[in-house]
Parts: sequence; structure tokens; C-alpha cells
Amino acid sequence: MAIDRGAESLRRLVNNLKSSLGETIVAALQDPTVVEVMLNPNGNLFIERIGKGIELAGHMSAEDAEIVIGKVAHALKTEVTPERPIISGELPPDGNRFEGILPPAAPSPVFNIRKRASMLIRLDQYVSDGIMTDRQVQVIREAIAQRLNIVVSGGTGTGKTTLTNAILAELVEVAPDHRLVILEDTAEIQCSAENHVSLHTTDAVDMGRLLKSTMRLRPDRIIVGEVRDGAALTLLKAWNTGHPGGVTTVHSNSAFAALTRLEQLVAEVSTQPMPEVIGEAVDLIVSIERAPKGRVVREILRVDGFRDGAYRTEKIGNSQSSDSMQGKLHVA
Repeated sequence: MAIDRGAESLRRLVNNLKSSLGETIVAALQDPTVVEVMLNPNGNLFIERIGKGIELAGHMSAEDAEIVIGKVAHALKTEVTPERPIISGELPPDGNRFEGILPPAAPSPVFNIRKRASMLIRLDQYVSDGIMTDRQVQVIREAIAQRLNIVVSGGTGTGKTTLTNAILAELVEVAPDHRLVILEDTAEIQCSAENHVSLHTTDAVDMGRLLKSTMRLRPDRIIVGEVRDGAALTLLKAWNTGHPGGVTTVHSNSAFAALTRLEQLVAEVSTQPMPEVIGEAVDLIVSIERAPKGRVVREILRVDGFRDGAYRTEKIGNSQSSDSMQGKLHVA
């Protein structure tokens, strides 16, 4: 019987990593409610779980933490040294995102493991969990059906990707025949569409290059895991030229701040401000944030262009503005 040397090598690699991570972290990575594992320079280990927030989960010595980071570097076929003290990548075999930092960039070894989303939370569950209102879900569903471009905004760890997955699940039900092209830096988006293509950036291929290739892949809708550089302009132009109904995420502290953030990203590749392009491409901004007891969709902003030196926006999805927005959502 022939031995699959590749599978055996991966098995040994994974077992080696598990041994260095320890039982607490390994168990956390197998727990579907865990979102993130964090090791601080003082050795305190924290774990964040859905609905429970961040809790202290134990301690790891600096020596053990350095071993973990070194073994991750080996698994990623790279090295980490005092001259190159930062390591980033996806852990085998599940693709959990790892960020490790050694001295002198940190006072002591630090690492974060951001789990790849394993649970698909539907929009109805967001309502049950008190994260969204019925009206907010209705607004998002209408936007999907009308092929509006949706930006999910929020800070780090607010659940932007998880919400994007929920939106995509609705999108696939509404438009099962649409061809989706999904672009990411790391594989986090879940998509059940039969006709979809997933592409990932590499050291040699950035998001801007992927977006240009996407135009030749005949997409009906373009999904970008996160826009974080000048590729935002390419995405906005694509949305404006025959590919409506897309979804992306952006880091910002509020819905309106997402527009400012997009302006900053566009400015990386353009000497001219392009608020008109942003105002035309972006239709809906869903802002999610951390709250004392979890996460909450704080606001949804409808964008109706940029005119007379200002974005035309309206907050929707709450009781005081639902009636006024009902007609506006159906404007082409």
C-alpha cells in the first residue's frame, strides 16, 4: 500500500503545532463559539467567545510562546528572526489566521489566532440574538434583491466577515443563478453558491491585480473580503460599470466614517478626490460594533450620491426613520 507522503507530512506538521500550542489553545480552536485567541507580552492568554466576550484562559511562558511562533514560521515555510520579527499567515489545516511578533518589535513574544468562521449565522439569528432589528434585516434583504452595493463597516473583531457571510447566504437564496467572484487576503468568506469563484492575494498578486482579472471572469456580483488600500477605487469603478449588487467590508468606527475611509483609500492611487464615484457606487453601509454584551448593528446608512459638496445619506433601519426610508429604498 502506497504512503501518501504529502498527507503524512501535513499530519506530522499539524501534530507538531498542536503540541506546541498546548491543550487550552487546541481546545479553543476546536470550539465553534471561539472567535479569537490572544497572547499578551506578560504571558496572559485570553479567549473571545461568541456571546461571552473576552476571558482570561491561562498563561504561557515567553519561551513556549517563542517556540510556537518559530514552529508556525516553519509551517509557513519562512523564518522569524530579530531582523524579521513578525510572522503572518494561515495555520494548517483549517486556515486560522496567525499573527506573531517577537522582540525587539514586542517586549516579549505575542501572538493572535483569529479563527476562520466555522458557524454560519443567518440574519434571522442576528435578530434573535439582539444584534439586529427586524427592520434592519428587512432593509438588507431589500438591498440584496435590488442589487444595491453593500459595505459592512466596523472596527477590528466586530464581526464584519461573519455578517458578510450572513448577507451572502441571503444573496445566494435570492439570486442562485448569479455568478459570484469572491476576493480575499485570507480565506474567511463562506459561499454556498454553485457558480462562484474564490481568489486570494499572494505576495506577488495584490488585490488590485485580482480585481482587474475579475473583470475577465464574467462576474454578476463582486465580493471583496476587505478593502484596505488603493484597490478600493478599482472595486468602486467595477461596481459602477455593470457589476452591481456586490459586498465588501471596511474598517471604520461608524457608517458615515466608512465613506471617509474609502476616500482615504482612493487617495492612495489618485491625486483627485473621488467622492462622486464613491457616492454613486456605495448604496448601503451596515455598521456593526462591539457592545458591552456582544455586538450590535448600530446603524444602517443609505447613500444617494454626492451632490453640492456633500454625500446624500439617510439613516435607516430604526423606528423613527423606517417610514421615510420605505420609499427611498426602492429608488433605482
